[in-house]
Amino acid sequence: MMTLSALLFPLAAVLIASAIRHVPAGHVYSLYRRGKLVRVLQQGTHLVLPLLDRVAHKIDLAGQTLRLDARQDDAGDMRGTVYWQVLEPERADAVFEQVDQLIRRGAREALRNEPAADGADRRDVGARVKHSLNSALRERGMMVTRVELDAA
Repeated sequence: MMTLSALLFPLAAVLIASAIRHVPAGHVYSLYRRGKLVRVLQQGTHLVLPLLDRVAHKIDLAGQTLRLDARQDDAGDMRGTVYWQVLEPERADAVFEQVDQLIRRGAREALRNEPAADGADRRDVGARVKHSLNSALRERGMMVTRVELDAA
């Protein structure tokens, strides 16, 4: 028959292990308690409250990429890649799960008024799309660093 200490020791070990969170370099974790943001964990080892705190988002600060497939009404298709990064994790956390949709919608709207572009013109269009996206994303703590467009 198992003793009480044989049951409590593994349970205590699991609780202690779940209270320690290690955040790798170049990342931040958003810590939630009861559905609300408590704090953003920076690089390093942190103690959290087991069973109460949970990590909602693991945000890479180095940068992200997103492939675009934008259809223009009269100018054909434009495809490309948007490179973006999080600058202020506290502000970005609220919309982090929807950022792909925000970027796609913003790029589609920016490309809607642009004529078809070839070669160097694509770079100019990409710069204008980047500027348009940044005007919407900066207030949310994110920034588009580069937009590369390809003619489809």
